[in-house]
Amino acid sequence: MSSSDSKNSRKDFVWKYVIEVSGEQYLRCKFCNQICTGGVNRLKHHLAGTHHGMKPCPKVSEDVRLICKDALANFKDQKTKINELLQEIGMGPTSMHESALSKTIGTLGSGSGSGEPIPRGPMDKFTTSQPHQSTLNSRWKQEERKEVCRKIGRFMYSKGLPFNTVNDPSWIPMMDTVANFGPGFKPPSMHELRTWILREEVNDLSIIMEDHKRAWKQYGCSIMSDGWTDGKSRCLVNFLVNSPAGTWFMKSIGASNTIKNGELMFKYLDDVVEEIGEENVVQAITDNASNYVNAGMRLMEKKRRLWWTPCVAHCIDLMLEDIGKVTVHDTTLAQARQVVKFIYGHTWVLSLMRTFTKNHELLHPTITWFATSFLTLQSLYKQKQALIAMFSSEKWGSSKWAKKVEGAKARSTVLFDPNFWPHVAFCIKTTVPLVSVLREVDSEERPTMGYIYELMDSAKEKIAFNCGGMERKYGPIWRKIDARWTPQLHRPLHAAGYYLNPQLRYEDKFSNVDEVRKGLFECMDRMLDYQERLKADIQLDSFDQAIGEFGSRIAIDSRTLRSPTSWWMRFGGSTPELQKFAIRVLSLTSSASGCERNWSTFESLNALVYVRYNTRLRERSLQRKQNVDPILVEEIDLDDEWIAEKEDPLLPLDLCWLQDDELFTVDAIRVVSSDSQQTQASSDHMISSHSYKRKHNEAPSTSGGKGKEKEFNLTPIDEDEDLHEMGIHDSGHFPTFDTLDEDDDALGEEDLN
Repeated sequence: MSSSDSKNSRKDFVWKYVIEVSGEQYLRCKFCNQICTGGVNRLKHHLAGTHHGMKPCPKVSEDVRLICKDALANFKDQKTKINELLQEIGMGPTSMHESALSKTIGTLGSGSGSGEPIPRGPMDKFTTSQPHQSTLNSRWKQEERKEVCRKIGRFMYSKGLPFNTVNDPSWIPMMDTVANFGPGFKPPSMHELRTWILREEVNDLSIIMEDHKRAWKQYGCSIMSDGWTDGKSRCLVNFLVNSPAGTWFMKSIGASNTIKNGELMFKYLDDVVEEIGEENVVQAITDNASNYVNAGMRLMEKKRRLWWTPCVAHCIDLMLEDIGKVTVHDTTLAQARQVVKFIYGHTWVLSLMRTFTKNHELLHPTITWFATSFLTLQSLYKQKQALIAMFSSEKWGSSKWAKKVEGAKARSTVLFDPNFWPHVAFCIKTTVPLVSVLREVDSEERPTMGYIYELMDSAKEKIAFNCGGMERKYGPIWRKIDARWTPQLHRPLHAAGYYLNPQLRYEDKFSNVDEVRKGLFECMDRMLDYQERLKADIQLDSFDQAIGEFGSRIAIDSRTLRSPTSWWMRFGGSTPELQKFAIRVLSLTSSASGCERNWSTFESLNALVYVRYNTRLRERSLQRKQNVDPILVEEIDLDDEWIAEKEDPLLPLDLCWLQDDELFTVDAIRVVSSDSQQTQASSDHMISSHSYKRKHNEAPSTSGGKGKEKEFNLTPIDEDEDLHEMGIHDSGHFPTFDTLDEDDDALGEEDLN
């Protein structure tokens, strides 16, 4: 250690952490006695633990470490400012560095060894970079990066990984960590990936699960259950939990021989309720098959505070299926399938079709699980003019397919059938409002319990408006909807959500009928003890009359700006019992469709599925939370956006990543052998239905009812022509009804887009 260094640097605070040994040329750390061959700056890095120049001190106190770290950061900032100042006046080190770099690159490029710098022009002074940037962008660094990228690409190509793998949120952190480790990194082995690394991920998920448990306690939660049968007739029942914190996969049960047994399904649901905590569960959602109905009713008998409700998405899908059986819909769908099947069944015809449609497809397979038949009709109608032009073209007429029987039949349907396109338009007009409701409840983006009641009413009114308010046209469609809604779908929770939703409660058109109030009071009686019930009933007056904070200007203006749950959390503090009840109701989902995605194909369930499924659920939840707009009932879209948006599956359909039988299992992943269960014959009985008088049983006026005519885009039908005169009849349940008019084929661009 030189005397000059000692004299000039003694003012630095770090000297008090140095041990000076007579005759030594080095610095020694006061804490760990480590020799530092550099100056005081390197010793600061040693004490700060930055891994810069020497290893961190293991014995330094936390306060000294932070002081050194701050000192290094301040020194770096001061150095940067000085360099910027010098560059401004043209005396900075950048020019010297660039000159040396240019000389080096010139030597490499010319190969002459002359060392002559590359000539520079007057604009070069405006394109200079910092020294560290020049190092990263140097030629040898670029070549090194290219070689690394090629090896990554070679791995992805050899394993057949999709290109969008690099868009995964874990990709950049993984690469950054490897790069920070530096040379000598030894990648994990197959054994490590399937043992301790996987266990660590399971443990991390357990920590994340604690956040969900807190949300379950605060807001309440919904148990979602659904079963699938794969191609080998093996049945899998999945149990997930939904709350405002997101959806969490709890467990999966192999129940090949017990899925039809209502007694055992009740036992499975009861076990999940006990695992989550009965006080946290507000509802259990399943489809409305008889075994689930039996299990749900028995669960409500045992657990006096929770509800069983059928999946809304499943019920609406059944409504669409029932509507599709009406003769006019069934006939139109069959004709559309014939046309599409012929086009997609012959490559030459398909190529010709794409030429006329400008590469727009008629089919969008695997985009949605619901309403695929009406997707076909909507896609077909969008390309109506293109298909007419194709079948009228000279190229088609001179092809061999024009002479084939199926080709002639498809051409006849598109060009000469006077009923086909009007019927397609009518089918779209009578189903798209219902499909829009399905999109909302199946989106999983936000709780829909506070909206489903009004959404169904609005959809029915819009169907009636699309039919010109003529009961002969919309009546059979309404009856198909009510046949599912009244006995199966409508529940007190839906009515309570409708009543407590501030966006709907204070509107002039709010339907404060006995049916709605009865549903609200049933929920309060079931979910609250007597003292809470009494206080909440008194507090309900303040909400009804918008007294106190409920009537403040900010509360009124934010009714449609905040979600219902957020609104109650903000303005319901003066009515704590009613606030807690409202939040638990309005935080609920109404669909169990999250259970139904991609599970029918899995051969095995283990820790890898548990980690991957919950990780993807969390990523999807974080992405969806970016959109916090509440549902606006007046803005139900009448287009097919719900069909056109494609969402990546949570888990891949390729099962090669599950073919390791040695993967350990976790407690949440269970396969219950049906042989070990005591099989009992379950008496399948349907749920007793409430004979509610629906407000939408009243026929609206020609203008659409409720003064909503300004909100609709579809063109009403003006003139009548009975289908009876055309020989088309409904199949059994309803009398012949009027659907077709001269201008039924008048769907405008706004009707489909």
